[in-house]
Amino acid sequence: MILYLHGFRSSPLSYKTSLLAARMQALGRGAEYICPQLPASPREAIALALSIAQDIPPAGLTLIGSSLGGFYAAWLAERLGCRAVMLNPAVHAARDLASQVGVKTQYHSNEAFEFKREYIDELAALAVPAITQAERYFLIAATGDELLDWREMVAQFAGARQRVIEGSDHGISDFADYADEVLAFCGVDVGAGQ
Repeated sequence: MILYLHGFRSSPLSYKTSLLAARMQALGRGAEYICPQLPASPREAIALALSIAQDIPPAGLTLIGSSLGGFYAAWLAERLGCRAVMLNPAVHAARDLASQVGVKTQYHSNEAFEFKREYIDELAALAVPAITQAERYFLIAATGDELLDWREMVAQFAGARQRVIEGSDHGISDFADYADEVLAFCGVDVGAGQ
């Protein structure tokens, strides 16, 4: 089972999650891919992810986290003992999102939501000082990320499998080039549907 956790202001309609959902469908494994709409509250987002993951054995679960979803995925992977793919993950989410307090809109729907000041404390409570069992992680970091520092990502996931993309951007607009590598790390036989 793959549980995809999208980023701040993002949704299950993002480019990366839509691409992975279509790829899993093409492989006949669409039912093994979940990407819920995460609440703005970090505490509620984690609770939702835990409610989905709680009955899945760690060996059968891989989290994919993009940006803020990567921050959540690190905390969840440490707690659950499962694999995790990190796509330009936020490493210091409380610091990086402190300037985002207020009413925001989602990228794919323009639906308004409020990012409350107390959410910064909720993020701080989820910080992972250092990962354990680095072999459970796969980091994809783009040097061209305009929002987050790829060097912080590389340092946070030291010892993990890493693919540093020269250039690209925060959304990893060339993600199609890496989708099968991500799915293979998740344990999906990507040659099955070809």
